[in-house]
Amino acid sequence: MAHSLAQQLNTATQETILATVTDALAQSEEAPFWAEKTVPFVKAIVSVLIPLREQHLLFTPEGRVAQTLTPELFLAWCDLVSLKLLAFTIQESNEAHALKNTDYDPARCNTYAPISLETLGTYLSSYMINLENRDDDFPIAHYNLHVGITTVVKGML
Repeated sequence: MAHSLAQQLNTATQETILATVTDALAQSEEAPFWAEKTVPFVKAIVSVLIPLREQHLLFTPEGRVAQTLTPELFLAWCDLVSLKLLAFTIQESNEAHALKNTDYDPARCNTYAPISLETLGTYLSSYMINLENRDDDFPIAHYNLHVGITTVVKGML
């Protein structure tokens, strides 16, 4: 199952990816606590990465062009600081109707179609991430929790 998640990232739907994560967690020896945290986390990430993948506009947290949604790229976005950056980048891009803060050429950026931030925003807000001010910090305990969640995700990839 772990290998199928890595293979699914570049082709599967959000629903398929979430089903794979849910099944993998159910079959693992992880405590139920981690399943309760991991599934919404993955759902929040794929709610943005899959639409970016479908638009052929994937990028790294540093703004570099990415051709495919690899396990490495997915894990890069699992960092809570990077995930917060993604939310702000997509919000700015939605407002401009063009992808912002990436190395894509301007013509390619203008092909961007707005992506819903509802799932990602709700998730980040639940962890006290200020979505109004990019520079506001968040509790270190939430960052540490997400390091643990990322470790669980890494085990599935």
